[in-house]
Amino acid sequence: MSDSLVIIPTYNEKENIEKIIRKVFSLPYLFEILIIDDGSPDGTAQIVKNLQNEFPALHIEERKGKLGLGTAYIHGFKWALARKYEYIFEMDADFSHNPDDLIKLREACVNGADLSIGSRYVKGVNVVNWPMGRVLMSYFASMYVRIITGINIQDATAGFKCYTRKVLETIPMEKIKFVGYAFQIEMKFTAIKYGFNVVEVPIIFTDRTEGTSKMSTRIFREAFLGVIQMKISSWFRNYKR
Repeated sequence: MSDSLVIIPTYNEKENIEKIIRKVFSLPYLFEILIIDDGSPDGTAQIVKNLQNEFPALHIEERKGKLGLGTAYIHGFKWALARKYEYIFEMDADFSHNPDDLIKLREACVNGADLSIGSRYVKGVNVVNWPMGRVLMSYFASMYVRIITGINIQDATAGFKCYTRKVLETIPMEKIKFVGYAFQIEMKFTAIKYGFNVVEVPIIFTDRTEGTSKMSTRIFREAFLGVIQMKISSWFRNYKR
């Protein structure tokens, strides 16, 4: 058994799922994989189950209905903690996150980070195939988060991360409120409030070439308003560990 688990939430990722699984298992270090599938009608879960005989380190949890990114990751975190993994990763299924960078994120945590973030903006703007409007929206969203929350994270909305076990054991998952991209901000903010060492690792983010993006106006609105709510709520919370 590996000490590292990569959690990949899926909804209609049949074009990408087998390729991303094979790529992760081709890496020089063994990362186990947990797919959290939210009832994909395109057969994503069945593709994963067909690969389990070939890859014993491949796991799947199926949920009924599209329940949101945040709840998928929290489901995966609880699954990982129950099985004693030391390094727990978040990664997208669509190759926007390069699986090769899992090695760098793990090394950052082995070398002292409690949470390492695959950052698009820590060294300039490293985004490929995004229209300029979306690059600007993402970049200024991170700036907005820094201004409102006071956290010094260049890529506050990043979803490519490695948590050490102690971070996920400390954060009370029942108090995490957001389910969309605001979830990513809330988890970073909470980890920093608890005093954990958060390190940004430069990556190149490449927009998906197959499948459909899950970004929506509702998700963006949740993140915009949620940051203010999160900051106000933090004034009334105790972050001692």
